[in-house]
Amino acid sequence: MDSAQLLTSGGLGAIVGLILALSGAGGGILAVPLLIFGLGLTMTEAAPVGLIAVGMAAALGAILGLREGIVRYRAAMLVSTFGIASAPLGLWLAHRLPDTPLMMAFAAVLVYVAQRMFRRARAEQKNGAPLPREMPMPCVINPREGRFQWTLPCAQMMSGTGLLSGVLSGLLGVGGGFVIVPALTRATDLDMRSIIATSLAVIALVSVGTVASASVAGVVRWDIGLPFGVGAIIGLLAGRRIARALSGPHLQQIFAVIALAAALSLLTRGARALLGA
Repeated sequence: MDSAQLLTSGGLGAIVGLILALSGAGGGILAVPLLIFGLGLTMTEAAPVGLIAVGMAAALGAILGLREGIVRYRAAMLVSTFGIASAPLGLWLAHRLPDTPLMMAFAAVLVYVAQRMFRRARAEQKNGAPLPREMPMPCVINPREGRFQWTLPCAQMMSGTGLLSGVLSGLLGVGGGFVIVPALTRATDLDMRSIIATSLAVIALVSVGTVASASVAGVVRWDIGLPFGVGAIIGLLAGRRIARALSGPHLQQIFAVIALAAALSLLTRGARALLGA
């Protein structure tokens, strides 16, 4: 890799880390389009490289969250255990599906995430406050102990979230934050800072497991992944400072528009490949 590619890889990683710090859910899903359009990787090559950056940045964010005491580590361990178990299935599928349909499937997921985030942010702006959560929640904190009251519905929700995020990590190279954050928001009474920190812990653990499986299979571009990961860490640290000064709903809307543009670009590229085939 020449110096220009090295700088490009680091710069793209910084964008991922910045978004991850601001949303806890978006960096991973934008990593793959950035690698495809910025460095010309295929979908199969981009997926594990994206996870290297997402995993490194998420691990740092989770460590900082642990220091602040806002990571629910038991919940993170449960979700990530199921995620790591299901990630090899996603990897197996990714290397048996053609690149173009896989890219278009990724774009469809990106469209779903973008429109969901935009609608939620718009509703929050209209109400002037975060939307009320549905009751009852399966996972609530015991006020006397400060820990989750573990019930069967709570464990089922956590394990199901882990299984889905793991498959998507292996298949599409995403950290799964866009699954984890909404699940924790809908099913727990945690505040948003704790939800994001716990999500980062899960993303870090699942990403490590998925990248390890991909590395054993010999499909990881470490020459791109390492500078991409370093850039993501720098972006995450910068993003934590920026997040204190910016409005959450506005950030979510900006991210949603960027994600939708990336999805449309991927769909256009996939359609051209199919028509040219």
